[in-house]
Amino acid sequence: MNFLAAAIMIGLAAFGAAIGNSNLFAKYVEGVARQPEVRGTLFGQVMILFGLIEALPIIGVGMGILLLFGIIG
Repeated sequence: MNFLAAAIMIGLAAFGAAIGNSNLFAKYVEGVARQPEVRGTLFGQVMILFGLIEALPIIGVGMGILLLFGIIG
């Protein structure tokens, strides 16, 4: 049962991060297409947000490993 719970946790975290990253980069491309002169500023902000979005699956994997080894749950 713990295997299934860990798999669902990791899968949903990865799915959520994929949706968030696709929205983030779609809006970045749209913003650069509208105002090319702010490309550098937007890129810095996008990379910060990308790192924050990618923290979600990393936390999910960590929690899944803890769940598999019986440390939590």
